Amino acid sequence: MTDPSPEQLPEHIDDVEGDEAAAKTRSVPRTGPLRFARMSGSSIAGRDAAAWVTDFLNAAYYRRSGAEREVDDLRLAFCVLTTFWHRKGSGRLHVTDLPAFHRAFGAERFATEHSARGTLSRAQLFKGASELIGDWFPEAYEDDARRGWGIAFENEDERAAHDPERRLGLGRLGPLTPEAAAPEKLVWHTYPPVEMPSAEAVIAALTRPETWPDYASEIGRFTPLRAAGLAGQTFEIEVAAGTEAGLPIFTRGYVTITELVTPADPAALNAWFDALELGLATYGEDEPRAVPEGGQPVVGFDLTTHQGHFMGNGHNRLLLYTDAQGKALVRAAGTWDPMPWHIDRAYRIAGSEAQHAFWGQGDVARLSLLHQLAERIAR
Repeated sequence: MTDPSPEQLPEHIDDVEGDEAAAKTRSVPRTGPLRFARMSGSSIAGRDAAAWVTDFLNAAYYRRSGAEREVDDLRLAFCVLTTFWHRKGSGRLHVTDLPAFHRAFGAERFATEHSARGTLSRAQLFKGASELIGDWFPEAYEDDARRGWGIAFENEDERAAHDPERRLGLGRLGPLTPEAAAPEKLVWHTYPPVEMPSAEAVIAALTRPETWPDYASEIGRFTPLRAAGLAGQTFEIEVAAGTEAGLPIFTRGYVTITELVTPADPAALNAWFDALELGLATYGEDEPRAVPEGGQPVVGFDLTTHQGHFMGNGHNRLLLYTDAQGKALVRAAGTWDPMPWHIDRAYRIAGSEAQHAFWGQGDVARLSLLHQLAERIAR
């Protein structure tokens, strides 16, 4: 007997929104291929909204040629969606929200003075958002004091009152799933480091999790889900494969920061980095040191997966260090269980290149969160 395909799963699985009686009678996949199949798209969009949400993002960004793509236009499009969802006050986006988007953006997609037919320019995105959400939106989007969690707020008081855990409830978070295999059977991998303007600027940025959507790349974004700082923070990760061809396929996963080391506790900082270096040297296959000889560790943290993550069980690490010349660099280093068949197949088909590019491999800035971080804090 085989597991049902995603198309065969009940349509209502992703649409339980606080109805406890209904939740008790509905089948929600908890492990293995079924749960993995359900982790598609964004938690704020129901399955019946997937087609029009993807079409909107295509018009705003992915349908453009590579030379015409500006990543902040994609962040703007996501902000329009997320702000509209926020102002609904409850539930997810559904097909019933399509008419409002069509009224605001439909005509613009056929106007060719400012963009190719079927696409939306930045000016058209702002114009449509003003009609859809309010004429305050363009100014709020450009104002750091009125933007957070990927949402533009009408004023600073509204921002201060925002509860990010509303989105956490929609994600129905599963348990943590750190790697469990013997160290010699794990996958150990480091990604190329990305130079940053300064260590202080990186710390100032990353310790404000609500700003992480500002560093989203063409293929991935982190949205914080807890009303807390960096330690213990949980993120929803939205990842897109197939973006080069203009045919994005979206999936999501969840990670929580389970350990954070800083210069405030030098012993813990050194122990964390020493353990990582030992693991890479002992079990990695020709993996470089996480911090090159002569470098100085500054900050590190673990991002541990939750059940259903598109990479399976394990944890990634982000680490900030300075090299022998004093330059600040950030890199990722991951440790993973061997992937179950259903995850390995999806990863090989659609995820491997995106995962590597997201963490800086290949040096294509619009694809990499770390390059976007460097560009943002250099402004």
